[in-house]
Amino acid sequence: MDQEKQKRLEAKGWKVGTVSEFLELTAEETAFVEIKLALSRSLKARRQQGMTQAELAEKIHSSQPRIAKAENGDATVSIELLIRAMLATGATPQDIGKVIAEV
Repeated sequence: MDQEKQKRLEAKGWKVGTVSEFLELTAEETAFVEIKLALSRSLKARRQQGMTQAELAEKIHSSQPRIAKAENGDATVSIELLIRAMLATGATPQDIGKVIAEV
């Protein structure tokens, strides 16, 4: 949000903050959410380079809707599924580590 808009909102009594502040997340919870979102984005980018959601789902014995949820950061998707899916796209443990390290 640009600073002018933030100033206008605050002048009207609105409080502007982060999602973490709004949800009262701890630093650890915030880091966990950010890691899951980074893995989701990376999975989508990798998968789009050569396979459909259905093909990836078949490869890891899951479903296409589950892959769609994984790529869109759905909270019900486990990190285990994200990592298994990334490995199935050809990612190495080092690639996954880089995604996490960049958070």
